[in-house]
Amino acid sequence: MLFDPTYLLIYLAVGVFVGFFAGLLGIGGGAVMVPVLSIMFVKFGFSNEHVIHMALATSLATILPGAFASARAHHAHGAVNWRVVKQMTPGILVGTLAGTVFAYFSSTTFLKYFFVGFICFLAAQLIFSIKPAPDAPSAEKSPQQLPLDPPQTPPQRTVPNRTLPGQAGLLLFGALMGFASSLAGIGGAVLTITFLSWCNVKIHEAIGTSSAVGFPIALAGTVGYVITGLTDHNLPQWSVGYVYLPAFIGIAITSFLVAPLGAKAAHRLPVATLKKVFMVFLVGLAIKMVVSV
Repeated sequence: MLFDPTYLLIYLAVGVFVGFFAGLLGIGGGAVMVPVLSIMFVKFGFSNEHVIHMALATSLATILPGAFASARAHHAHGAVNWRVVKQMTPGILVGTLAGTVFAYFSSTTFLKYFFVGFICFLAAQLIFSIKPAPDAPSAEKSPQQLPLDPPQTPPQRTVPNRTLPGQAGLLLFGALMGFASSLAGIGGAVLTITFLSWCNVKIHEAIGTSSAVGFPIALAGTVGYVITGLTDHNLPQWSVGYVYLPAFIGIAITSFLVAPLGAKAAHRLPVATLKKVFMVFLVGLAIKMVVSV
């Protein structure tokens, strides 16, 4: 099917929406783009065999400029932990590339239900605030006091705070997150934010770091899906591997321009509340994708 130039306006509009929320919530945009692109590709007459693979690949490709712009904006606010980013990146690259190869041999049915399950899992975490209890001090028993002794306050023993793991732990987390993200077409932001928050990293730093982490995920995922897609000779016109260029160009342009605005808004708006509302919307969108594809 030939590309209709009027569809570019739709891609530009999607890019505005995705770019703003990528910067605001640190979500990377993939959670929105995969179901939206899947539904659109079906309406355009693309083969069901390729719809999900192309949506995942194009989603990861369009995350690249948005993640870069968002990370730069968060860096300007001093909210990116570059040590964490550097230590996670090697694992991210390996895990993400492995995920694209796994996706190549996976069916459309498996990929779409994996995506829906993944979105529901993330939504449950955010909507119901499923997270470990915060660290708290615990009291040690004091020696037995005599009746005439003055009252004493039991000594407090502070339980060691959860902190970021060493390089091996960050490397392993990066690999697992990269693998899962490549199968869901997302930048892994929600997983990164959840992990960093569990390690007692401040929320704004967690969001900023997740934006930076999204770039190597998107880069490795794009390269992997382009390479595996080059072996498939039945893809639509204007495709490079599994990446559909019109969608990539349209969404990338506006998401790159709008992402910094979302990142600035993240420091003024109630991000936690907005995430819960947004995830409810995503679950409905993902279910719509299952029905349509």
